[in-house]
Amino acid sequence: MIPDLIDATTDYWKKLDELEAAYQRDEVSLSEVDARVQELMTDLGRSRRKALTAFWASFRYTVRQQWEAIAGVACIATLTCVWLSLLQS
Repeated sequence: MIPDLIDATTDYWKKLDELEAAYQRDEVSLSEVDARVQELMTDLGRSRRKALTAFWASFRYTVRQQWEAIAGVACIATLTCVWLSLLQS
């Protein structure tokens, strides 16, 4: 299953906003804010890596399954470009 990157990013910003509000109310120190921001960035980075890995695996699977169709379309496109180039000469 592909991780939902939009939800992960929305959750990240929500947590950052909550952390900022807590800092503004003097409930957390600046060093605690720095540590928590680093944790949040690490979590978001992990979610992004998972999403990229899932996308890449899906892309590779699709290419492997549809290789002949992709190669055929590429050949037709190449021949069409060559034909159009020859027509303009």
